[in-house]
Amino acid sequence: MPQFETIKHVSHPPEEMFALVADVERYPEFLPLCEALSVRSRKERDGRTVLVADMTVGYKAIRETFTSQVHLKPDENAIDVKYLDGPFRYLSNIWRFDAAANGGTDIHFFIDYEFKSRILGAMMGAMFDRAFRMFTNAFEKRADAVYGRAG
Repeated sequence: MPQFETIKHVSHPPEEMFALVADVERYPEFLPLCEALSVRSRKERDGRTVLVADMTVGYKAIRETFTSQVHLKPDENAIDVKYLDGPFRYLSNIWRFDAAANGGTDIHFFIDYEFKSRILGAMMGAMFDRAFRMFTNAFEKRADAVYGRAG
């Protein structure tokens, strides 16, 4: 039921932003709430990659791990995340990286999720909402650190 959607303009080109978000193993280094991430499997086919990954998120004493299937589509500058297992009833996450008319990238970020447990949803829901609002900023700061300040 909770969802969050935003479009954020950054100075970096779409290919760099796609590569940064596709590099899921690095998330614990900079992404809010992400404590660990491990890739279980990686399959390449027709220029696309499908990952199965476990992400552990935490806040204070609460830790939860969930498994997702991540579809990397470099030809579309898109990443689709499908939930497989964990504390959610469902989770859908979509990233799109569109070249902006004035240069740089318009990052489209969408997430829709619901916890299985109402208690966990009440405890983690507000923190997740706040973290999702910080995600695009975290990726922009990471892009500046990896690629240098654009613009």
